[in-house]
Amino acid sequence: MKKNKLFGPSTLVTAAFIGPGTVTTCTLAGVETGYTLLWAMVFSVIATIVLQEMAARLGFVTRSGLGEALRSYFTTPLVRIAVFSLVIGAILIGNAAYESGNLSGGVLGLQLIIGEMSFTPLILGAICFVLLYFGSFKFLESILIGLVILMSLFYLMTVIVVQPNLSAVAKGLIPTRASFENLNLILGIIGTTVVPYNLFLHASTITKKWDQESSLADIRSENRNSILLGGLISMLIIITAAASSDGVTGINNAADLAVQLEPLFGSSATFLMGIGLFAAGLSSTLTAPIAAAYAAKGLFDLDEKSLTFRFVWMAVLVIGVGIAMSGLKPILIIKFAQVANAILLPLIATFLIYLSNSKQLLGKYTNSMATNLIAIIIIVITILLSLRSLNAIFGLI
Repeated sequence: MKKNKLFGPSTLVTAAFIGPGTVTTCTLAGVETGYTLLWAMVFSVIATIVLQEMAARLGFVTRSGLGEALRSYFTTPLVRIAVFSLVIGAILIGNAAYESGNLSGGVLGLQLIIGEMSFTPLILGAICFVLLYFGSFKFLESILIGLVILMSLFYLMTVIVVQPNLSAVAKGLIPTRASFENLNLILGIIGTTVVPYNLFLHASTITKKWDQESSLADIRSENRNSILLGGLISMLIIITAAASSDGVTGINNAADLAVQLEPLFGSSATFLMGIGLFAAGLSSTLTAPIAAAYAAKGLFDLDEKSLTFRFVWMAVLVIGVGIAMSGLKPILIIKFAQVANAILLPLIATFLIYLSNSKQLLGKYTNSMATNLIAIIIIVITILLSLRSLNAIFGLI
């Protein structure tokens, strides 16, 4: 049977980073800065393609994930404890915190469609539980592909309707010196796109579709197509927000943007925005538990059919539902996850580059000089991103 070369494991990466956080960040970027930060999304997409390609190549050649590589490489007890603690903090605990945000975004979208109900988070959580427990990987992949395509069509339609200034859009794709006020938005755009748990997710799931007889060129093409589509969705959100909110204040999220779109879409604006936000929330709500479970699988040598593997994704989902149902804002937990992620991303990216240049591990499939150069630039920027994020979190500047 001929493989679908357009979509595959990379679609999980796209579904993971196109969540409510990305929708909100891109909406605020468009509202507050117009089209001027589109270049930051272009950089984020390039960085994601490069890093995810290395993760996919590692998983394809070694037939194991990034967690397995960490477990086999770091054998000294104290170092292993430090590395594992960081990964667990950033990915397992962090994803549980972010899951509440994913659910809240999906719930907001659902409420825009069907109205408010106090138990909506439980409904969405139950849907995700059933899909994760009973659905095969191929079935889940198909659902996520469908959600990503739905978001693409929706936001493309909104851009066509709002008729943006194409000249300003083109100018926004060219990097410019960012003001201090825009720095947090730039960091937000990069931080919601280039995320460390997607590297674990991609390396672990690549063998679900691509066997040892597959072409690395096809894997790279699928990786590029999926992530470009995700980047396009994010840019369309920025463009829509910029074009529809000229001179308008008080827009803090996608729900507020729906009100602003009513003169163009009529009463259906809220319904349409609800679909887009629900799709983003559901896709991220499904992928966050999967990513956490696969990270734990690699670190602790778990079997995918084991109770422990299932317990990990169940715990992430249940904690997320509990926080979303309580109405509490998990600020401290999310800040902890942000600290761990800020430290983890450059470390994991550096480790990934090291593995990707190992001839003993990858043979003829090691990084090219161009890939290494781009990757080094990405790491330098992620280190600056991490330092700035840590400073912002701890209130040092």
